Amino acid sequence: MEAFEIDHNSPIPLHKQVESLLRDMIHAPEYRDGKLLPKEVDMAKRLGISRNTLRQATNKLVHEKLLVRKKGVGTKVARKTVATRLDSWFSFSREMEEKGLRFVNYEQQTHFTAAGEEVAARLEIAPERQVLSLARIRGSEEGPFLYSLSYFHPRIGLTGEEDFSRHLYDILQQDYATIPSVSKEEIRAMLADEEIGKKLDMEPGEPVLFRQRVVCDPGDRPIEYNLVYYRGDQFVYEIDIKR
Repeated sequence: MEAFEIDHNSPIPLHKQVESLLRDMIHAPEYRDGKLLPKEVDMAKRLGISRNTLRQATNKLVHEKLLVRKKGVGTKVARKTVATRLDSWFSFSREMEEKGLRFVNYEQQTHFTAAGEEVAARLEIAPERQVLSLARIRGSEEGPFLYSLSYFHPRIGLTGEEDFSRHLYDILQQDYATIPSVSKEEIRAMLADEEIGKKLDMEPGEPVLFRQRVVCDPGDRPIEYNLVYYRGDQFVYEIDIKR
């Protein structure tokens, strides 16, 4: 970062100048997205201010959830999070597009597999039926934050040769006359195991948000069974509750 200083002769209060400086630091490559800031005592000395003045500015950004302070560790820039609304269940790419967010496809695999008991029960088919599975690891330029695994009902007619860079539900509706109408969801917190940790660049035991859903057509017939694992430090669900 360039100039790390404030103007002691300025009419602008010192804590306001420090706040502005900290906001610039948040976006600097050496500090953004989870990096620790210099020690509080060192920053105060370098700026020629009291630690109380520095803390006043820091507290404001902690309150805004731009900084995170952890006792014994220090203050760091909050990791960027992606938010999705609980009442919105578009495909991931559609959600990110509507938010104006860029995402990266780190891995994508499709193959046919025997349904198995859980998948068969969710799709209401026999366990030995072959179904198309679509596994994807996606995230931002900083790294992956989502691992998704979908199984599709054989009646749709998917071949596995589809261009899945398109929005998933556009493919179903436009190419296969299959209209996603209802999403039946379960959401819970869990801890990453070794497999999920490896896929999402996490340590086993770190928090994961697990989303499980069955997507149905207008006749309430299942068309997709979807399992999604989100990094707990980079994904947020939002919901409005009205009385």
